[in-house]
Amino acid sequence: MKRSLVITLHVGFWLCYGLLILLLLGVFFRNNADEERVNYYFGLIFRMAVVPSVIGFYLFYWLVFSTYVRTRNLWLSAAYALFGALLAAGVGYLGVTSRYGTACLSKTGSVLGGFLLIAFAAFLSGVVALVIRGCITWYSEIKLKEALVQKNHEMELALIKSQLDPHFLFNTINNIDVLILKNAAAASSYLNQLSDIMRFMLYETKTDVIPLAKEVEYIEKYIALQKIRTANPNYIHFSVEGSLHGKTIAPMVLIPFVENAFKHTGNKKLDQAISVAICSREKAIEFICKNRVNTHKTALSEANGLGNELIRKRLNLLYAERHTLTVSQQENQYHVQLTIATP
Repeated sequence: MKRSLVITLHVGFWLCYGLLILLLLGVFFRNNADEERVNYYFGLIFRMAVVPSVIGFYLFYWLVFSTYVRTRNLWLSAAYALFGALLAAGVGYLGVTSRYGTACLSKTGSVLGGFLLIAFAAFLSGVVALVIRGCITWYSEIKLKEALVQKNHEMELALIKSQLDPHFLFNTINNIDVLILKNAAAASSYLNQLSDIMRFMLYETKTDVIPLAKEVEYIEKYIALQKIRTANPNYIHFSVEGSLHGKTIAPMVLIPFVENAFKHTGNKKLDQAISVAICSREKAIEFICKNRVNTHKTALSEANGLGNELIRKRLNLLYAERHTLTVSQQENQYHVQLTIATP
């Protein structure tokens, strides 16, 4: 939600609150509105109702709501709410007694009754704060989901254009066709892998998350198809460390970096011209991709691939504050390191 709208909600609430107090005081003073009496009760109401309500409102708004969102513990949040109401009441009590003494509180029945009345006013304001903060959060989450859906659609279109690249498909099919005469069994295996890749792209990427093992399997098959184009068995080094069991990831998060590595590495005779490593840790997934840069293509744009800017936007939407992405180039080596925090 826009900051201006949030400020408008806050200002609107306090204006309504102030008007309510003025209305009640207007009714109270309708027959006797001498200046001394008005000043007395304005000061009293300000200390008993306004100051505690402001404190209670923002304690609930920032502390209680954040505690519940972070912990999902209702009892802990209730304890913070009680603490906030009593703290606000304590401030109000000190303000009233320091200026007017305890006699004015006795008019409510007892000093304790006056204190509880102040706490109740602070609590009500706090409840309104929770409602406002909840509405703001709900609205922001809806907007975030809409943005995520939109970015996913953009990503999906970009991936289809990138993955179903005619050059990649035609080259792979031609390589398999040539291989049929030399090694029919290997050609059949590669054809099945190509079929699996297309099936994965078209059907298994529709969900928000997929098993990490599926993403790794896709990368393995993609690499296998790319290796048909070179006689150098050590052209690429791919490794996986740690257990993939139970780990999930948003689909097609890692593969764009691998694709870009192949597109920008020209010399297939070099050993380990491309190096891809995936490490599954207890609380994180680490991905490292390195490739030798073809110097005469360094000035080319990534228009034919999935640009880093689009990848960054998608990561920011999917893993806001839960990932780090570092992209660097030193001499003739391009280096990408991505870490995603997992539950």
